[in-house]
Amino acid sequence: MMLPPATQRRRLLAPLVAALMLGLPLAGQADTAFTYDIPAIAPEVSSESEEKPGWATERFAVAAANPLATDAGYQVLKAGGSAIDAAIAVQMVLNLVEPQSSGIGGGAFLVHFDGEEVATFDGREAAPAAVDGGLFLDEEGEPLAFLDAAASGLSVGVPGTLRMLEMAHKQHGVLPWSELFAPAIRLAEDGFMVSPRLAESLAGEERLRDDPQAGPFYYPDGEPLEAGATLRNPALAEILRQVAEGGSSALHTGAVAHDLVLRVQGHAERPGTLTREDLAGYEAKQRAPLCTPWQAYVLCGFPPPSSGHLTVMQILGILEALPEVEAPMVDGVPSEAWLHTFLEAARLAFADRGRFIGDPAFVDAPGGDWSSMLAPDYLAKRAELVDEQSLGSGGAKPGNPGELATAWGQHPLQPEYGTSHISIVDEQGNALAMTTTIEQAFGSRIMADGGTGLPGGYLLNNELTDFSFTPEDAEGRPIANRVEAGKRPRSSMSPTLVFARDGEQRGDLVASLGSPGGAAIIHYTAKSLVAMLDWGLDAQEALDLPHAITLGGPVYLEQGRFPAATLEGLAERGHEVSERELVSGLQAIQVVGEGFFGGADPRREGVVMGD
Repeated sequence: MMLPPATQRRRLLAPLVAALMLGLPLAGQADTAFTYDIPAIAPEVSSESEEKPGWATERFAVAAANPLATDAGYQVLKAGGSAIDAAIAVQMVLNLVEPQSSGIGGGAFLVHFDGEEVATFDGREAAPAAVDGGLFLDEEGEPLAFLDAAASGLSVGVPGTLRMLEMAHKQHGVLPWSELFAPAIRLAEDGFMVSPRLAESLAGEERLRDDPQAGPFYYPDGEPLEAGATLRNPALAEILRQVAEGGSSALHTGAVAHDLVLRVQGHAERPGTLTREDLAGYEAKQRAPLCTPWQAYVLCGFPPPSSGHLTVMQILGILEALPEVEAPMVDGVPSEAWLHTFLEAARLAFADRGRFIGDPAFVDAPGGDWSSMLAPDYLAKRAELVDEQSLGSGGAKPGNPGELATAWGQHPLQPEYGTSHISIVDEQGNALAMTTTIEQAFGSRIMADGGTGLPGGYLLNNELTDFSFTPEDAEGRPIANRVEAGKRPRSSMSPTLVFARDGEQRGDLVASLGSPGGAAIIHYTAKSLVAMLDWGLDAQEALDLPHAITLGGPVYLEQGRFPAATLEGLAERGHEVSERELVSGLQAIQVVGEGFFGGADPRREGVVMGD
């Protein structure tokens, strides 16, 4: 997937040309060791929504969900590291300061652009070899309550984040692997201030304090840590030191792996079956990206096992096939008329998502090609189902994008949570969007110390609850996303890179973005893309907009952000409407003029940094 020659003369390559002329070190030729300085960054005053200014930079930019993590990536880029180098440093610090969302005990999807090609790296967790479709069924064959399944050893998938980052680093890293762990190790040893968001998450959590490792660590004297408290994590520092020296195998084999297995198999109520063989045998995968034309752009995202790109692009494609809404925004927020079409497009897209998408090693694409779900003729037919009145809860049915090898059943509605997002563009023009997760807040509520015997450690994922709890639908048809040994659960993560469209080819980089938020990631990302690319808002303005979501049932509007007339109008159109908190964590970087402009979600603690 090469760029046409005319678009290879991109302004993002100007720093590389300068380096050649001045004899400076190129990628892979870093000649100085990376040194890390702890920044004077305190946590924000509040974890509630806080206005963000947007950030303009000239040479590079990094956006992440916590200021300490963003700064670690910034220091790596400033030292001449690549976007991949910075992402590794960011992820390791997030593991420490935002443990409820992501870390080495989970998985991630990464979309990367090296100036010529887009590549996708799959670090999604995998089901252990001993599981089957009855994993989350009780003795009567009924699905377990979600939290009972999640907060257990049953829910832990084989983690993949480190294997994936190692694969990407071997191809695109500049600084040595071992140096990229220095920020997280230093902060873990010296301590960091607990942020309001982490403190709030700990205070609202019920199951984590029951874990023999996590309970005393996060709830000293039985009370949750408060914002501003200094927290050290010596166990994580030692584990990361081993990974820095020995690579991802330090987690997947040896003492750290042995400890992980003991934690999962030794869970007091619902032990899991994950083994050392499962850990040692895990492989990250490099997949072909899905790059889809839309308006004047080409949007590149992740293929299955993520449903993110396919569902986002179905929503955008259906909207494009509908008559243009005359006033998509009214008084600074999306209008009732636009919201109606957006929500109906989402209903139709989620119906297809629930029927067709799963791990491609187990599930064939409709018609043998996932792009069949994005064919303009198919989406135009789906758009014909959008009328003045809503299809209503459960009213949207799957379409027929292509012949199926198996008659799949419809995935039941069940919760999806979690994650964090990182967007980076480096000085050489490499760009990435990476969404990373342990699923629900604090994952399986199992903390592992790597066999160190020290306080702290890292949290294990509950990613297997992203599978359907029931293996068949009411008519006995198998569900594409059912539990199977070695399978990767379907995800909603939607890391996206946007390029200018040049005929049928990709042109210059336009933006990198993504979000956490479970299944709502798809809505958050789709709306932000429309706001930036169609409505002309800058990255910060787009991320500031209020949210509206539906998974095919009720509609949820972000609490207190829309006028009462909008709720009433949607209800008159047949939507079942209510308000709730919709806490996204969008990060976005867009190319503007001779530099970049970054936005961070006002609902979380993220910031953008760069020079």
